Amino acid sequence: MVEPERISALNQAPEQRGDYVLYWMQQSQRAVHNPALEVAVAAANRLQLPLLVAFGLTDALPGAAARHYHFMLQGLTETAQQLRERGIAFVMRRGAPHEVALQLAARAALVVCDQGYLRRQKQWRAHVAAHAGRRVLAVEGDVVVPSMLASPQREIGARTLRRKLQPLRERFVVALRRQPLQVSAERLRVQGDADPAQGAQLLTRLRIDRAVAPVERFFRGGHSQARARLRSFVTRRLPRYIAARSELGTPHVSTLSPYLHFGQISPVEIALAVRAAQVPAVDGAGFLEELIVRRELAVNFVNTTNAYDCYESLPDWARRSLALHARDPREHCYCYEELAAARTHDPYWNAAMQEMLVTGFMHNHMRMYWGKKILEWSASPEAGYAHLLRLNNTYFLDGRDASSFANVGWVFGLHDRPWPERPVFGTVRYMNAAGLRRKTDIEAYVARVDALRAAS
Repeated sequence: MVEPERISALNQAPEQRGDYVLYWMQQSQRAVHNPALEVAVAAANRLQLPLLVAFGLTDALPGAAARHYHFMLQGLTETAQQLRERGIAFVMRRGAPHEVALQLAARAALVVCDQGYLRRQKQWRAHVAAHAGRRVLAVEGDVVVPSMLASPQREIGARTLRRKLQPLRERFVVALRRQPLQVSAERLRVQGDADPAQGAQLLTRLRIDRAVAPVERFFRGGHSQARARLRSFVTRRLPRYIAARSELGTPHVSTLSPYLHFGQISPVEIALAVRAAQVPAVDGAGFLEELIVRRELAVNFVNTTNAYDCYESLPDWARRSLALHARDPREHCYCYEELAAARTHDPYWNAAMQEMLVTGFMHNHMRMYWGKKILEWSASPEAGYAHLLRLNNTYFLDGRDASSFANVGWVFGLHDRPWPERPVFGTVRYMNAAGLRRKTDIEAYVARVDALRAAS
């Protein structure tokens, strides 16, 4: 049973006579542990109708490139197959997702959708709710604790959100039971105009940046791939997570963020696996802090901040301090093109950028250093913010995510506190290469990235 706190009505329209129940899938791109899907199955059973799942494929997403679409289509291929095996119809149509949803809503008894937190996602859902002419339900399945239940206001940082999540989280770390579907969609005749299984052909038809190439050698999309990574992490890396998560030569990280970004795995499924693991309590708790508190702090930020992708969204104290030091001399200053080509004087930063270019991923400790140096090496803090956000959204597989926007903001003081004042940074937290050498085996990291580049 899906917790009622995850479900909200987006309009007051009644259900209608229809040929099917429509689940407009956009954020939760999976057939496993998907609350929106199970709500739609329950509605289809109640109305004795088949269930249609639909996905709108648009290429009008700023920053999205062949790398992102290739990974997403791999996941959707697996999802479509799993849905059909369950007796559920799946169609993909090219077009703006809200327009695709409205086309198919015309024959639906009611519409179920998953929940998104970014501006564009909210606008799509509001448009469908206003024009569908039948009930539209949203189901929140990509956080552990429903976001507005946790906090309807913008939180200062992890310490304030943690207090609110702590008494709630165990209620929602619960396995989701899959319900049998009573009416098969085998005879349902609804056509799509795109097939995710034809990913290579689809990529040639989309108006996207093909220079940012797929990274299939390092990441393949889909729930089965995510689950395999989860199993490997829980058995091999979680037992030393706290002690070893900053190790750069042999990373003790989950690498699940791309799968979470595309909704290919549920954070609840991850939390259940971690909670069941036979590992030291400090390691399990440390990872759940990242998965639940830190990740859902990012969701809180974008959910309560309309301009979450703008420099103006940063805390007042940080912007004031950076403005006071905006004219400080910079020993090094790089433009976007130099940064994107990993052409700086710093071999550690260049290695981090190369990891991003080659694999679509970067160790979290290096992400912090990488971002702080872009602030230090840009002509102004505003220029640094723009460079960092553009690089993040273009090359990371998990770019354009709530965590992405919060992580970029963190570089400039978001969810942090003032530190001792220094040139360029003011009172915003500073990082340097000496810290990397002191705290990590940075030379092992550079060697590992060199090997990744050679392998690619």
